[in-house]
Amino acid sequence: MKSKELSVDLRDRFVLRHKSGDCYREMSAALKVPVSTVASIICKWKKFKTTRTLPRAGGPSKLSDRGKRALVREVTKNPMVTLSELQRPSVERGEPSRRTTISAAIHQSGLYGRVARRKSLLNKRHMAACLEFAKRHLKDSQTMRNKILWSDKTKIELFGVNARRHVWRKPGTAHHQVVAASCYGDVFQRRLVRIKGKMTAAMYRDILDENLLQSALDLRLGRRFIFQQDNDPKHTAKISTEWLQDNSVNVLEWLSQSPDLNPIEHLWRDLKMAVHRRFPSNLMEFERCCKEELAKLAKDRCAKLVASYSKRLEAVIAAKCASTKY
Repeated sequence: MKSKELSVDLRDRFVLRHKSGDCYREMSAALKVPVSTVASIICKWKKFKTTRTLPRAGGPSKLSDRGKRALVREVTKNPMVTLSELQRPSVERGEPSRRTTISAAIHQSGLYGRVARRKSLLNKRHMAACLEFAKRHLKDSQTMRNKILWSDKTKIELFGVNARRHVWRKPGTAHHQVVAASCYGDVFQRRLVRIKGKMTAAMYRDILDENLLQSALDLRLGRRFIFQQDNDPKHTAKISTEWLQDNSVNVLEWLSQSPDLNPIEHLWRDLKMAVHRRFPSNLMEFERCCKEELAKLAKDRCAKLVASYSKRLEAVIAAKCASTKY
């Protein structure tokens, strides 16, 4: 892997120290740079009297300026376009169509292939509600947050990890566009329920009946715990709300389109990667792997996810409900 170049300022500091009589090992320890790197910088300075990056050798680009501009326009217009899809128009223009040539030309414009960040589609109403929610709940006490029992659902595929789309973008633009924000309570009660077929409101009510109160009891959250769920129609259906009311369960109000406020989203990612590494070959083995890997997840990892809730709220406020790193 190509390492990141040191700044010119840092390289100049090595030269100043060298002139002052410092040895390579002293400079390496002081500035936390390998001795070999220090030696290389000093040798370059002695030979060329500069620490700046010199022009590198290389053949001229086979793509014309017109061809490069066309590629940049295409990836800017459609960031999800693939190299294979870019090859055909290059051939039609009479330009070189090798994938490495096209990729290098796009990189020269500052665009690189990266995994697309999943971001919710928010309108102004969503963003205003999200900001108001974050400001209000940031004032909640830690005692109240520790009484929250979080829930979420996900899809885990038997063969492969859920599809990941790649996009062309410039460094530092991963969170452009919009996103809102969405772990269990202070300790995670990792109950995994497999859904067979399409889940209905009645199935969801049964899941609550078989798991919710026992989870709260196991976590020692007390009778006045707070249950978090998203606004899926099955969750807000009459049969579900009646069960919650009959069992005196306090439900935490929740926002639409707010996955980055829920720390369980990161737990799902850890679980999917762990299951994928075991390569289960059938559904029975797949379900067993899911449960075993969920049980293995470190408690300190879960605790950190829980503790990040307030930071998630702060990030949403700072971003004015646009995309956050969560």
